[in-house]
Amino acid sequence: MGSSLAMQAARQAVKLRVEDATKHYHTRTGVVHALEGVSFDVREGELVCVLGPSGCGKSTLLWAMSGLHQLTRGRILLDGEAITRPHPAIAMIFQDANLLPWRNLLRNINLPFEIKGIPPAARRDRVNALLKRVGLAGFETKYPRELSGGMQQRASIVRSLAVDPEVLLMDEPFGALDAFTRDEMNLLIQEIWMESGKTVVFITHNIAEAIFLADRIVVLSPRPGRLARIFEIDLPRPRTLELTTQPHFIETLVAIKASIDHGGARAASD
Repeated sequence: MGSSLAMQAARQAVKLRVEDATKHYHTRTGVVHALEGVSFDVREGELVCVLGPSGCGKSTLLWAMSGLHQLTRGRILLDGEAITRPHPAIAMIFQDANLLPWRNLLRNINLPFEIKGIPPAARRDRVNALLKRVGLAGFETKYPRELSGGMQQRASIVRSLAVDPEVLLMDEPFGALDAFTRDEMNLLIQEIWMESGKTVVFITHNIAEAIFLADRIVVLSPRPGRLARIFEIDLPRPRTLELTTQPHFIETLVAIKASIDHGGARAASD
């Protein structure tokens, strides 16, 4: 009982805090106003999806959370400390798998260890377990050109999880995959998240994907991205693909789509 209460209390702790995130890009043709005054929290062990139309600043926000981009105004906090540069507790999975074509799968996965000066052997058991978990055991010597798109993204997931981050940021990682493979990957991410307890922020423009994965969905308005609404997703886990055809799922999808279509000023959370 006490252990359960302690886990619930830990889950309520704020892991990431976005405060007044505002970003202006200066280009040759003028200033692009990407984000304006976005603020929200991500709790420990939570899976939060950031959703919005193309060009609303979703990826800009995620890159700021990773420490790879600086904000024009505002800040991102990890455990109460401002993120000003890439942080070892944060790993990021990009829209493309970004595997180096001249390295085989295992050498691609070991690249972060080489950069950090960590002998790959020190993480061999973890890497092998992750490869088996995502169905890539036996493909260690294959090169990216020999792997399907879904397999390449599985490899990028292993590469990020191998360093055992506290926070996993995912920037529309399955957008280029076909619908069937995307469903498989969403099931995989749900399973890995439930097993690992990682804090995950997942960027997508796919409403059904966000509802399927998320504890909460942060909806951004069209550019400049502002916080339009936060939806609490009260659906049982583990979630199955059959759930996506149920009335409550469809009602939630319609409500979220309406909040995006209407643009929306900042509104209170459900």
